[in-house]
Amino acid sequence: MRKIYLIGIGAGDPDHLTLQAAKAIGRTDVFFLLDKGEAKQSMIDLRERIVRGYSKPSRRMVSGRDPDRDRTPADYEGTIADWRHRRALVVEEMLVEHLREDETGSFLVWGDPSLYDSSLAILDDVLARGAIEFEYEVIPGISSVSALAAKHRVPLNRVGQPFQVTTGRRLAEGWPEGVDDVVVMLDAQQAFTAHPEAEIFWGAYVSTEDEILRSGRVSDVADDIVKTRADARAEHGWIMDTYLLRRPPSS
Repeated sequence: MRKIYLIGIGAGDPDHLTLQAAKAIGRTDVFFLLDKGEAKQSMIDLRERIVRGYSKPSRRMVSGRDPDRDRTPADYEGTIADWRHRRALVVEEMLVEHLREDETGSFLVWGDPSLYDSSLAILDDVLARGAIEFEYEVIPGISSVSALAAKHRVPLNRVGQPFQVTTGRRLAEGWPEGVDDVVVMLDAQQAFTAHPEAEIFWGAYVSTEDEILRSGRVSDVADDIVKTRADARAEHGWIMDTYLLRRPPSS
């Protein structure tokens, strides 16, 4: 039976790799990469660096083109479903053509495979169609959320209080009920600017050489974050940022 690992490799620092992940990489025959284009070559470079450091000499690497998608769709859920389906077709083709029945393949997943990542859904989609059979195992990694909190030296929750992980699209619809601490991912519209009274702990390219960190009251640092984010995106061709938004408990 074919075996596939979904390996979380952390938020960008090669030292985030866990011992469990390193052992799985060492057992892998074929590494599968989804190429996101030159603008995100640094993400591919990190994966290749990890493979060189921990894999066996006989391993192979196979790349597929990650399908493009509309970043500002009118039908968000429908667009994501279509994109995941097209990604699954690319993954299925790579597995069918390059993973033999007695081999182990791996996908090196940025951050953690269980947090805002489509890899699990894609493998389930491929299995459901039945063109290829395999078993798979998920190996957790250090998420951008954990890395962000560590870099700012703050806890994600306050004593006895919950926190929520959400998206910028959801935050733009209103502050979540029942929580005062919100971790926000995938915020292309910078929804934090609507909450000037909150405290923000923001980070882009966290744990990479290009890391940028900002913190303070939103009313004081929002303009700086907006400009810094725009400048970084223009320079690198892409942006990956996350933030913790914390409002006073009495709000």
